[in-house]
Amino acid sequence: MPIEGIHTIEGRGTVATGKIEQGVITVGQKVEILGLGGILESVCTSVEAFNRPLDRGEAGQNVGLLLRGIKADQIRRGQVIAAPRTIRPRSQFTGEG
Repeated sequence: MPIEGIHTIEGRGTVATGKIEQGVITVGQKVEILGLGGILESVCTSVEAFNRPLDRGEAGQNVGLLLRGIKADQIRRGQVIAAPRTIRPRSQFTGEG
């Protein structure tokens, strides 16, 4: 899921919002936050869609993911939330023309 927005909820933590592009995310699942620097690991402690808590989020849904142990200044718009070790970020490549 590409991060489109970041919000801080007092007493709960940081919520990353965006549209799930592929797959399913469930509450309690480990995730990685990739792009624009290093890799951060966290756990999704809540999935919500339009102020409604969900057990899981599926591809195509706009959701907010509450991330354990992540501060709002650690993540930015444009990063990606993915299952651990499913995406390897690249900073260099070769092409053929």
